[in-house]
This record gives sequence, C-alpha cells and structure tokens, in this order.
Amino acid sequence: MDIMLMVQDACYSGQWLTAVVLSLCCFLPSCLPAGQRVDFPWSAVDNLVARQGDTAVLRCYLSDGASKGAWLNRSSIIFAGDDKWSVDPRVSIVSSIGSKREYSLQIQNVDVPDDGQYTCSVQTQYNPRTMQVHLTVQVPPKIYDISSDIVVNEGTNITLICLASGKPEPYISWRHITPLAKTFETGEYLVITGITKDQAGDYECSAENDASFPDMKKVKVTVNFPPAILEMKHAGVGVGRTVLIRCETAAVPAPLFEWYKGERKLSNGRQGIIIQNYSTRSILTLSNMTEDHYGNYTCVAVNKLGTANASLPLIPYIEPTTTSPVSSPAPSTAQYGITGSAEVLFSWWYLVLALSSYISIY
Repeated sequence: MDIMLMVQDACYSGQWLTAVVLSLCCFLPSCLPAGQRVDFPWSAVDNLVARQGDTAVLRCYLSDGASKGAWLNRSSIIFAGDDKWSVDPRVSIVSSIGSKREYSLQIQNVDVPDDGQYTCSVQTQYNPRTMQVHLTVQVPPKIYDISSDIVVNEGTNITLICLASGKPEPYISWRHITPLAKTFETGEYLVITGITKDQAGDYECSAENDASFPDMKKVKVTVNFPPAILEMKHAGVGVGRTVLIRCETAAVPAPLFEWYKGERKLSNGRQGIIIQNYSTRSILTLSNMTEDHYGNYTCVAVNKLGTANASLPLIPYIEPTTTSPVSSPAPSTAQYGITGSAEVLFSWWYLVLALSSYISIY
C-alpha cells in the first residue's frame, strides 16, 4: 500500500509524528478507499466502563525506548508524544519508565460526550501498531418528569407518568406505599382503572440501572368518596347526668354534620346542647339530662359526593337493684355495759383469753 510505504519512509527519515498520523489514517476506515481495509495482526481492542463524573484511564504501553505514541479520538488527535493537541483541560497522559513504558490517556470528570472509541497508535522503528479502547460512560438514573399530586373521585380511571434518563436505560417500577407495599408492572405509565378509596395514598416511582443507586419520587393520590357512618355510641343516660353521643364517619373530603331529635334539627348552645365537629367525627353533648331529652337522635354527614345518616335511641336507664348478703351481727358488748374506747380494751382481753384456752387444750 502507498500509505504504508509513506509510513516506512517517514520512520527512516526520523519524522515519527508524520508516521504516527499516517498509521492512524491507515487504521481509520474513513481514510481508506472504498471497499478496502487494513487489518493489523498486532491490533487489540479493549472496553472500559466509567461512571459519569469519574476519572477514566485508557491504558496503552510502548514496547521499547525507541517507540513513540499518539492518542486519537475519532478523527481528532489528542496527544502526539508529549505534545497535547486537545484544548480539553480534563485530558492528560499517564506515563511511566521501564521495560514496558506506560502511555495511557487519562480523562477526568467523564461525561456522556466522552463516550466512544479511542485509538492509541504506537510507532516503533519498523512497524506501527494500534490499539482501540471503547469507553462507555454510565449515567446514574434520574427522574426528570413525574405526575403531580392529584385528587380524583372514586371510580375514576387515572394514569400516572414517570420519565427517567440514564445509561444504561433505567428500569422503572411503581409501588403503592401501604403496609403491604404492593408493587405494579414496570414501565413509565401506571394505569389504575376505577380507582377505589383503598387505592388512595402515595405511589412511589423508582428508576434504577447499574450506574448508581435508584432515583425515587412519589405521587400522592387523593380519592374522594361519599360519607359512611361507621359507628354511633352514647355514654351516660341517667337523669341529671351529662350524655355524650359520638358519630364516627369515613369520608373524603371531610363531611359537614347535622344532628336531629326526631324531625327537629338541633342547634349548638340551645337547651344545654353542645355540638363539637372534627374531621370525621361529631360529638353531641346533652348536659343535665332530663326526661325531655329521651328520644331518637340522628347524625347526618354530608359532603359533595353524598349523604349518610344513622340514628340512636336514648331511653331511660334503670339501674339494677342489688341485694346485700346477710351477715352475722358482730358480738355485742352491750351486755357488759361497755361502750366507746372501753369496748376496744375488752375485745383485746377477750382475744387473749381465747388464745390461752386454745393452748391449754394442746
């Protein structure tokens, strides 16, 4: 080949840099005529994987003291010998002296544009040789777009979106943050058909690859549903006492409460009535219970999706009668004419006398 002859002539004339460049040209397919290629029996290919932000060292060695080398990235010369041709401040040569001299290319803070094929060309006294290093830059996963927190009504179909970047392509999964931590099929889109109130809560998207730890973000899903009264209880229904009636509900959004006695709506602060409303609970207090307070009480819970009600009767409470057990009367000391503190002294004397009689028997 003509180029090979030019390389040899350059080597003999001491123009090693020209020889290196020509040998690189022989190596690059773009420099060859169509349909021709050059295979060097001594060429080698190496693969190097580095994470984004790390320092990558592409190894190359010179076989003897007379050898000279150069580094090429695609079609651009980075180094020729110790002469730096690149303006990139991150690249440098790692060299060592010995029987096998190191001539490695170091790239600090590697990034995605550094990904690709690099060529180390070594010009010896007689023949050029080349080695290729393919640098793969891995990028940690990063979620760059995710659905905003949403509020929907029960029964609605929803789609959550989670988009992530990284190299290799991130693996995306979804998880419902519950005690059971239910997981879903993987993918950028999570579709929930006819969502129920039990499916409300936080949904976590996780993007992971081999480059680093997973990136995780959450979407909060609030599910509106109509009220349901879970429990009605009362405490203390005796006349003259304070009576509490508690109404427990489940609803999103939180309901408004109304209280009725029979058909009459009750008002706070009238006739000793106190109504205290909380998020999903209402407490009706009847102070100084009278017979007029007995009757049927109804709790009504209302939100924009519906209404629920439940009733509880207050009826007179009859305390059970208790019969005291018959007990034997205590021995009387009246026959001895003893009263007050003297009776205590007599009791002690009577106890000593009884013990003495017991000891004499045994």
